[in-house]
Amino acid sequence: MKSLFVGNMSFQTTEGDLRTLFEPFGQITRVHMAMDRETGRARGFAFIEMPNDEEAAKAMAGLDGKELGGRNLKVNEARPKGEGGPPRSGQKGFNSGPSAGRGPNTGRGPSGGSGGGRGKGGGGGRDRFSNEDYRESVRQPREPRW
Repeated sequence: MKSLFVGNMSFQTTEGDLRTLFEPFGQITRVHMAMDRETGRARGFAFIEMPNDEEAAKAMAGLDGKELGGRNLKVNEARPKGEGGPPRSGQKGFNSGPSAGRGPNTGRGPSGGSGGGRGKGGGGGRDRFSNEDYRESVRQPREPRW
């Protein structure tokens, strides 16, 4: 039994569309389309279970990159829920990224690194805004710390 991940699907793709697409490659035991809990719409990916590993391998080879609903499908072997690929950009852990493992020099400031205001590229987080954004603003008094 092999489970296949089908990604980059059009939101209009139905379970029937997937069944007709995969049936020429072999028997299908289950089609599970991921749906958004709040809106009830498809989330753009699905899982297909095929009992025969050889048929599943042929389906992966034959359908990866195939166009369906105006989009090129991504078909590969599904990984268990706990596993995952590398983190997607913008979703970094606390100790990852360019300054992980460094000492007090974080790469920001006059010594170089990724400063940058608007329109200068760069990531998110603390580097998103610079003092240039607040140049005309009046400074607010701080609350006393006691």
